[in-house]
Amino acid sequence: MKKVAFHTLGCKVNQVETEQLKEKFIQKGYQLVDFNESADLYIVNTCTVTHSSDRKSRAMLRRAARRNPEALVIATGCLAQVDAAQLAAIPGLDLIAGSQQKEDILDLIEGQVVSRSESEPLVVCPPQVAGKQLPPIIYSKRHERSRAFVKIQDGCQSFCSYCIVPFARGPSRSKLPEDVVAELRQLVDLGYHEIVLTGIHTGLYGNDLVDWNLSSLLRLLFARVEGDYRIRLSSLEPLEIDEDLLEMAAGGERLCRHFHIPLQSGSNRILHAMNRRYDRDFYYKLVQEIVQRVKGVAVTADVMVGFPGEEKKDYQDTLALLQDLPLLDLHVFKFSKRPGTAAAKMEPQVSDSEKEMRSAELIQLAEAKKRSFIHRQLGQELEVLVEQRAGEDSCRGLSDNYFELEFSSPRELIGELTGELTMVKLEAMENSIARGRLLYGSFLIEPHCHDTNQEG
Repeated sequence: MKKVAFHTLGCKVNQVETEQLKEKFIQKGYQLVDFNESADLYIVNTCTVTHSSDRKSRAMLRRAARRNPEALVIATGCLAQVDAAQLAAIPGLDLIAGSQQKEDILDLIEGQVVSRSESEPLVVCPPQVAGKQLPPIIYSKRHERSRAFVKIQDGCQSFCSYCIVPFARGPSRSKLPEDVVAELRQLVDLGYHEIVLTGIHTGLYGNDLVDWNLSSLLRLLFARVEGDYRIRLSSLEPLEIDEDLLEMAAGGERLCRHFHIPLQSGSNRILHAMNRRYDRDFYYKLVQEIVQRVKGVAVTADVMVGFPGEEKKDYQDTLALLQDLPLLDLHVFKFSKRPGTAAAKMEPQVSDSEKEMRSAELIQLAEAKKRSFIHRQLGQELEVLVEQRAGEDSCRGLSDNYFELEFSSPRELIGELTGELTMVKLEAMENSIARGRLLYGSFLIEPHCHDTNQEG
């Protein structure tokens, strides 16, 4: 049996696409092994959002080629799409497949790569990413993750001035609603209790379909798929959170109380230069409305420092806005020049030292925000997806409002807990770790015992 190993860099969409690739190789009889083990085939799903992503992608490909010189080494993903020539210079590569050739990798390997005698890699990266329909993926068994992902959308045509993604992924396109229903139903049947709906621009779902959007898709899923599960949404742009979505989140339905809403900058001048289509006041009012309407909701945000022309006043505007917002956490990024984007030619560039200083200050603010949010949740009962053991008699999981929570559990039940939804009462926060007390889980509910305050 041939062995295949995967390594994924970048976003959740890359992660779910790797899971889809794994399924195809499993069905063809391949054995999945860890990337650090010897394999017959190594596949690196690359990312090109930043210089650091490029560097890490190249490093993983070189590592694979060194680990087993006889193995086939394949590069795919966004870096492969936008700069195949950069990767082709790495010794030992056999195939470079672009974003939409990713799903054809197995056919390319068996049909062309294994019979090649050339030393140069086969490059299959058409310069234009076509608007091809997204195929449904039905899994035959659970993979190793405690959460499952469904890619409902791909591509983006917003063309924010700093972003290379539209060039790597092409225009927005949506998976057909019935296909999403089929995927979700299969994942629930396989025992997954949390499913993340994700996309490159998730909030654009349905813009290429007739009379569909993200909210109507969720209504369909909740009506058609039964079972013990919850749905989490990946990143949504500020202008794409509608009344129906807020109503579902506030109504205590299956939708997780978590919105990740990119901000990028709190300066109206910089937002305009970024080609973002909202201002700081709109963002502030949106977050405040969400927090007021959805009890216990967590809002997280992306923020960028060092965009070309970002002066100290622009940064101070960003800092002041974030200080005023009731956020759970921040994902802080330093601007990285991407050739081919409008921002790559903008001046003046902000120095690396200034980027580092601004980034460090925002990361410190993010830590304070998280502690404050969790303290406000003390005493609440939370639905937690148990993801891993944290010790001999404890587990760690993810609350529906998106923070990690550790709790004690009887040793004999630890293995059964993994991947389960259970109720935990948040009681303390120690050394930046939220701690709680197990109340009950599906594995404890019996006809003669319905005491929800019973400890495990």
